[in-house]
Amino acid sequence: MKIVDFSQSNSILNQYVAEIRDVNVQNDRLRFRRNIERIGEIMAYEISKTLDYSIKEIPTPLGIAPTSTPDNQLVISTILRAGLPFHQGFLSYFDKAENAFVSAYRKYKDTLKFNIHIEYIASPRIDGKTLIITDPMLATGGSMELSYQAMLTKGVPAEIHVASIIASQKAVDYIASVFPESKTTIWCAAIDPELNDHSYIVPGLGDAGDLAYGEKD
Repeated sequence: MKIVDFSQSNSILNQYVAEIRDVNVQNDRLRFRRNIERIGEIMAYEISKTLDYSIKEIPTPLGIAPTSTPDNQLVISTILRAGLPFHQGFLSYFDKAENAFVSAYRKYKDTLKFNIHIEYIASPRIDGKTLIITDPMLATGGSMELSYQAMLTKGVPAEIHVASIIASQKAVDYIASVFPESKTTIWCAAIDPELNDHSYIVPGLGDAGDLAYGEKD
């Protein structure tokens, strides 16, 4: 299984990650959402390099231009709600993609213990398609695994891309152990070393959904 950690190389993506982490910048919700979207756009561009291409004869006003364009049927699947601006970044580049949405949430037993529940899924068939599952924060990997299992009720994809902005090392290891090794790639803007007692990523950035859309009641 291939794991891509963008923080290990230099690009403008690191600037956007720095801003969504920075307590002096991240409370600007408009900027926070736009930076999440920008990161999605950059990741979509990088993923596009791995797709299957063929030459098409494109008619122009003056002739024919042979152009190599992707052939994959894409489905972008997003875990609500924090994933929405991240999803839009991918959709801005993969504008012909089909879309899927999964609602996953933590149901707490007490302050520290919780189960993850799926309560909603809207998705096309995914048989033989390229599935991109996006979630800006990959803490334990539990929501991502359950979302993938929910997507499998719609078919079996040909290949899988798991895209996250900030992931814990524990979550990356877990996803690598439960997703199909031969057809999965994990893409992360940064991989952080630990989780705290509440299963929040450290140093992380806080609650991405609250920062994007306001605190939950």
